[in-house]
Amino acid sequence: MDDRAPLKDSRFTEKLFGKLFADRGYISQDLFEMLFVDDIHLVTKIKKNMKNSLMNLYDKLMLRKRSVIETVNDELKNVCQIEHTRHRSLDNFATNLFAGLIAYNLLPKKPAMNLEIIDRSRLIA
Repeated sequence: MDDRAPLKDSRFTEKLFGKLFADRGYISQDLFEMLFVDDIHLVTKIKKNMKNSLMNLYDKLMLRKRSVIETVNDELKNVCQIEHTRHRSLDNFATNLFAGLIAYNLLPKKPAMNLEIIDRSRLIA
């Protein structure tokens, strides 16, 4: 199934707003316009054959941080094993999820984002 299919469903997007940071696979003019009408800003890198466009500096920095989020998701799925989908009860699902999150918190090295915002008006030269 296409990852973009839920975004095309208006029942799903009517409750969302803000910015959606995605990879190059989500690039589509029709999808961008449809989400923009629903007050969702789609932010992606550009492909090599596309014209360069202006991008907000904050959006550009957050787009770089997308790889850190992907790394955390990969560690949760593969190292902490929270992707197991054959639970026979809700209690087993919750137990596995909490155990995976605890295991992730006990990992010695975790990826981190430095989101420190510098107030340039307070800097002394």
